[in-house]
Amino acid sequence: MSWFKKIARFSTVIKILSITAICCLLLAYLAPYVHPSTIRILPFFGLMYPIFICLTLVLMIYWAFARSRWFFYLLIAILFGGNLHFRTLSITFSEPTLENESLAWNVMSYNVRLFDVYNSSLAGRNESRNNIVKYIQEVNPDVVCFQEFFHQDKPSSFSTRDTLIDLLDYKYYHERYSHRIRNRQNFGICMLSKYPIIAKGDVMFENFKTTDNYCIFADIVKGDDTIRFYNIHLQSIKLQQEDYELFGEKNKQAGGKKSTARLLIDKLRIAYPERAEQAERVVEHLKTSPYPVVICGDFNDTPMSYVYNQFNSDLVDSFRETQTGIGITYVGRVPAGRIDYIFHSGDLGAVNFQIQAVPYSDHRAVHCKIYKKAL
Repeated sequence: MSWFKKIARFSTVIKILSITAICCLLLAYLAPYVHPSTIRILPFFGLMYPIFICLTLVLMIYWAFARSRWFFYLLIAILFGGNLHFRTLSITFSEPTLENESLAWNVMSYNVRLFDVYNSSLAGRNESRNNIVKYIQEVNPDVVCFQEFFHQDKPSSFSTRDTLIDLLDYKYYHERYSHRIRNRQNFGICMLSKYPIIAKGDVMFENFKTTDNYCIFADIVKGDDTIRFYNIHLQSIKLQQEDYELFGEKNKQAGGKKSTARLLIDKLRIAYPERAEQAERVVEHLKTSPYPVVICGDFNDTPMSYVYNQFNSDLVDSFRETQTGIGITYVGRVPAGRIDYIFHSGDLGAVNFQIQAVPYSDHRAVHCKIYKKAL
């Protein structure tokens, strides 16, 4: 084969790759606006958006050097996404300043993965729990929302709720447990507050009898201000060890790997519509709130998802309001990016959003200061 034919063939391959990248990118743009049950495959394009945008940028560089009109085709595809790109890559030029920090609420959301209670090493289990408690003590939030919370009734060395209340002066709490084992081991979500809770309740999901995921809320008073806080943990995909093998150690049997990949895709296809319905139910509930709202939680979905769009339509993403960057919060073996959020209503503002630097769970804690805007 002549050198010119090789160049022509390579150029054809790059053109096909460019067309594929453009199509995938356009489908990713649709993912936030189409219910996952309508087009089941669409959420996967939203999930893979970071890969598609990176591929498109690399191809643009190639076509720029080649001085080809394909550069402009790819550029148009990127521009077509508009502000959607800034959901994943946040760019903030300035952050509001607080005139009176004593009036602000220090808020944290943290998926603690049951405080590592299933660690086979007793020393490791205690170390993880102690590190989490120490970190919360350092941040000193007024309100902390836990997902995948574990508490064991006394007498026990793992009475995490009581430990947090005693050590960190959280006098008020609201919790909801999906499982209670041996009448003393509790698994669920929990909200702790240093300020009075004047009302609290649950947002019931349609499949609440079979799901491990919940949403709770509490109306909390600090000084003259009352805010309704929501703590949500949306539908997860319940990965098993064999699912993680796709992202970790090599699976020696190719057939087994394909089968595992198929099962993983099926789990995702089931979880996406369930998360969407749960998110819609929470959004409908928060519209009835008599107070400004703050939503903390593990959404198990990225910023290019239908779930994120449900909250982002009427609320403000605290991370995007205050930070520049991608903000990865999930550090488990399956790549996921930013799936832990703190949203707030428009009459509130956020400053000093932070993502935990050293994770003690498969999620990094997120926290910020929430304040009421001047009228």
